Amino acid sequence: MNTRYIIGGLIVVVFIIWGAVAFMKTTIQYVSIAEAKTAIYNVQVIGKIDFDAVNYNTDESRLEFAIYDAESDEPNSAERMGVVYYGVVPGNFDQATSVVLIGKPEDSSFVADKMLVKCPSKYQGEGEEDYQDMRKHDEAQKSGV
Repeated sequence: MNTRYIIGGLIVVVFIIWGAVAFMKTTIQYVSIAEAKTAIYNVQVIGKIDFDAVNYNTDESRLEFAIYDAESDEPNSAERMGVVYYGVVPGNFDQATSVVLIGKPEDSSFVADKMLVKCPSKYQGEGEEDYQDMRKHDEAQKSGV
């Protein structure tokens, strides 16, 4: 009877360890552009697109572009990274404010397996400082607008 509990407990422990390892393999962490350049496994990196460096080869379905640090105030001095993406260019790529890339570096560029394009919200006005100001919302509700 004791042996059954030990074997059953070992089976449970093995499955818990197996599940934890499988979970860790599927999680992909966000890293900075500097860390993405030196990664040895798939990572996620976010950056703004340098539209002056975009080149699409239709024969190879190869999109080449550069990204720079999304947090940088000065795009010209921000850290940059060349990106290669194989596949169809997303329809809203030219309107993107930034992209999230999943991939890893190969040779001199970052090869993205997946690309998520971030576009500006249709509810956010261009150049408006007080986006979603709740005081203005409350005032409009009170005045019946």
